[in-house]
Amino acid sequence: MKIRDARSLPAASQEDLRCKAIKAVRDGKKQVEVAKILGITRQAVGKWVKAHREGGAKALRAKPKGRPKGGALFPRQAVQITKAIVDHCPEQLKLPFYLWTREAVGQLIERRFGIRLSIWTVGRYLARWGFTPQKPVRRAFEKSPEQVRHWLEQKYPAIRRQAKREGAEIYWGDEMGLRSDHAAGRSYGRRGQTPVIPGTGQRFGCNMISAITNRGRLNFMVFKKRFRVDVFLDFLKRLVRQTKRKAFLIVDGHPVHRSKKAKVWLKKESHRIRLFFLPSYSPELNPDEMLNQDIKSNAVGRQRARNQDELVSNVRGYLHSRQRQPHIVKKYFKESHVQYTVM
Repeated sequence: MKIRDARSLPAASQEDLRCKAIKAVRDGKKQVEVAKILGITRQAVGKWVKAHREGGAKALRAKPKGRPKGGALFPRQAVQITKAIVDHCPEQLKLPFYLWTREAVGQLIERRFGIRLSIWTVGRYLARWGFTPQKPVRRAFEKSPEQVRHWLEQKYPAIRRQAKREGAEIYWGDEMGLRSDHAAGRSYGRRGQTPVIPGTGQRFGCNMISAITNRGRLNFMVFKKRFRVDVFLDFLKRLVRQTKRKAFLIVDGHPVHRSKKAKVWLKKESHRIRLFFLPSYSPELNPDEMLNQDIKSNAVGRQRARNQDELVSNVRGYLHSRQRQPHIVKKYFKESHVQYTVM
């Protein structure tokens, strides 16, 4: 008898064939005999018997053929989904995800519109809507949008006007800790074999404080001890000596910046320097953060210091080179979230 390919039969006929085969086997016929009678392969009969043994009659039921039909989104539905992705995090919409992945977007679509899409279809939708996978920027929960708006619309414009009246230069300052085990970038290696970078097993670090202007000036200090008020005052005194104009220094609300000792010194030197504070939990408003990333990526992350002295030397050398490249320092102010500082 010619053996036929049961996969070419309609779904209902396939289910009927499977049921007849199982009934014949249960009636005492051997699988080889059943295969010959029904004109199918013995392997197919064995597969059906195993499925029936594990899943019962439900395992023999016909399944829809062809590609699954999940549906498609209407334009108005697409608008709702894109708005939800832009305005919310998955957790805010009670989805079990921390980031917007294809799976998270797929669940959102299914929950809102009852349309089930594969992750590949969701990926094509996201690309069509202009979304790309990116490393997210962390923002503190405590950040106040009202304070940020007040800073952008009123506080900083007032500082600029005051600096112009007094002939002062605006500096943006920040502090940063550096670690020997910080790594940045990627290294080529054979597929499946992670590259190994030799380096010391010891951990050490140093700290730096810096201040930059949108005209390309850079002042810095690298130190090994902890950041305390005495270190901050040493930097302020050095900044005052190195600039000919009055300095308006904008920093965050670190306790050292607001310490009593710093306030006393600043009051005494108010004719030479003034301190202003950014909104709380808003480091993205400070252009000096761009310098910090530059240092971490290029002075530390791509060099392997063997001890603390070498780490300090690498950082100082890199900062000295940046002092001779004011055109690069100016580029820090061209990032979209700090362009307000030069408008």
